[in-house]
Amino acid sequence: MNHSQIEIYQIENGKTEIAVKLENDTVWLNLMQLSELFQRDKSVISRHINNLFEEKELERASTVANYATVQIEGNRKINRNVDYYNLDVIISVGYRIKSQHGTQFRIWANRILKEYLIKGFSINEKRLKQQSSQLRELQESVKILGNILNDRELSTDESTGLLRIISDYAYALETLDKYDYQTLKIEDTTEESVYQLTYEEAMIQINIAKKSFGNSDLFGREKDNSFKSSVATIYQTFSGIDLYPSLEEKAAHLLYFITKNHSFTDGNKRIAAFLFLFFLEKNGLLYAENSKKRIPDNALVALTLMIAVSKPEDKATMIKVVVNLINKKN
Repeated sequence: MNHSQIEIYQIENGKTEIAVKLENDTVWLNLMQLSELFQRDKSVISRHINNLFEEKELERASTVANYATVQIEGNRKINRNVDYYNLDVIISVGYRIKSQHGTQFRIWANRILKEYLIKGFSINEKRLKQQSSQLRELQESVKILGNILNDRELSTDESTGLLRIISDYAYALETLDKYDYQTLKIEDTTEESVYQLTYEEAMIQINIAKKSFGNSDLFGREKDNSFKSSVATIYQTFSGIDLYPSLEEKAAHLLYFITKNHSFTDGNKRIAAFLFLFFLEKNGLLYAENSKKRIPDNALVALTLMIAVSKPEDKATMIKVVVNLINKKN
């Protein structure tokens, strides 16, 4: 649920309706809407919110978002930036004022969020299945082509076309076969490091990318220190030896950690994929000798989504797949 959705919540009295914003896997209400929901003066709600943050019950950075909102002032429509508070804040305020309306809203919000999350997961799962199906079809097609070559003599043009297909996709099919039989290995990698990514440089690049993605206040906003840890971990050593010795392994783990740690309020997958490409480019691995991308756009999308929905116990396999797609042999 990356894009903003609006759902209408009706208070029990049947007279008051609140337009609830759904974005980034949670719901958002502004101060005026919270006042309507809990039927308390805005000053009372505001005081409770300030207390939440002062007492460190919640962190402001991860629970407050600033959205441009149209407000009616007199006879004019005016655009103003308004603070919105997520479900964690809404629930906490509800507990503090002992509001039955807060309990009802929490039940409603969790139901709505569950529906959206299931729908979003289903879409991602469907995409992955389609990509997997296409790869299987390609594998079967090459087998059929092989049978044709054995059954009859082909013209020069036909032979050239078939051999080009087999040649172009031979490595991909070999990788699929190794994946099926759990024989994937990390090999043909690059040991020498040209460029070392730092947390500071990564944040500079994220802010540059932010402008290309609508300049949203939420894009690239850190929830905690997990992103800094993700960057540092790829250079971690044990007894002076790199845990991830090759550039390909570092790149693969960078993509995995950023995708799985969900360190940002918005843009986690885009940031993971972008920094993965940035790291490869700075280390001379993004393009092959023929100037073609080592990893096509659709493969990058599939990999990032595959990592996002993978189980923790599948990490080693995910890393091997990524390394095999970006190593020198590909």
